[in-house]
Amino acid sequence: MNKHLYVDLHILQDIPPSNINRDDNGTPKQAIYGGANRLRVSSQAWKRATRLAFRDSIDQSELGVRTRQFGRMLSDELQKQGVDASVADRVARATAGSLDITAGKKETNLAYLFFFSRPQVAEIIRQIMTQIDVLADLDSKELAAQVATINVREILGQGHSIDVALFGRMVADLPDLNVDAAVQVAHALSTHATQTDFDYFTAVDDVQGADETGAGMISSVEFNSATLYRYATVGIHQLVDNLTDPDAAVSALEEFVKGFTLSMPAGYTTSFAPRTRPGFVAIVVREDQPVNMVSAFEKPINSDKGTFEKSVAALADLVNEETVRWGDTPLFSEASYRDIPDAGFAAIVSQAFGSSVVFDDLVTSVDQVVRDWLQANGRIEIR
Repeated sequence: MNKHLYVDLHILQDIPPSNINRDDNGTPKQAIYGGANRLRVSSQAWKRATRLAFRDSIDQSELGVRTRQFGRMLSDELQKQGVDASVADRVARATAGSLDITAGKKETNLAYLFFFSRPQVAEIIRQIMTQIDVLADLDSKELAAQVATINVREILGQGHSIDVALFGRMVADLPDLNVDAAVQVAHALSTHATQTDFDYFTAVDDVQGADETGAGMISSVEFNSATLYRYATVGIHQLVDNLTDPDAAVSALEEFVKGFTLSMPAGYTTSFAPRTRPGFVAIVVREDQPVNMVSAFEKPINSDKGTFEKSVAALADLVNEETVRWGDTPLFSEASYRDIPDAGFAAIVSQAFGSSVVFDDLVTSVDQVVRDWLQANGRIEIR
């Protein structure tokens, strides 16, 4: 029986002049690859953008939250249930303390960000409310002993929201609360060499006096543009284990594919309005291992007539070569992409991925392939 299934996403996307992910100096993040300086967008930035995109299709109460303020969140929820603020704060602090996670500088904060699901918080609050009258009258020592019976760790260890199940969780103090991520996301890289430019700008003071001249503010912002190669892979076997429900896993996969494909990090969006949609999206379903195809761009694309079309052709060319060299036989491989005017490039792309399909049809096809695999391998009965 095959035990592993990977859904690989390969995306090529034009990014106009922008600075969607900057470093500590305000410069667009970069990396050296193939001896050339490339624009880079960190995996962390795109994972957060994907998580935020989930809010467009999933009720926020069903999603996760990442915060150091676990105790404050519990207190706020208790107060929404009508609990007096002072009582809510005491009970919330005691409940958060029962986790034995290192405290932060503020008594109510944890030392690091903690990623958990809102439905788990709702269950903790439900259990607290069943005995809130008793808890309100206990001293600190008695309160700590009583909230320990709620077993917050057990609640936080099951019933994960899809974002926690997809991106995982590490809790340094409590390894038993760790959740292995079902998704791996690569840093996006430009397929070609890039150079950073500077936008020098001034702002005019609308209320300056008649005798005042000059700008109210002078500054500059660094930016660049690129065709990016983006890659992510979803381990379906891990996703099913995290959610304990194959239907939920297939739904989570669909949300991830759409969210990752259409999201974008939010750096300087007001200044540059950089949001585009990918010109190429390929999905490959594999049983052997995930395969990042960034090697197609180890030799940077060099063109003064656009880099997108040559980037698609380079990616397809590597896929065709790898198919022969490694004997690749993926369960599924299909793509949605813009028209390729060059007949030679179009033939290479068609050989690798077939004709372009509508994006929604691509997602539907992947869903069905995954469902069929889960049924054939007896993971869990699909309804």
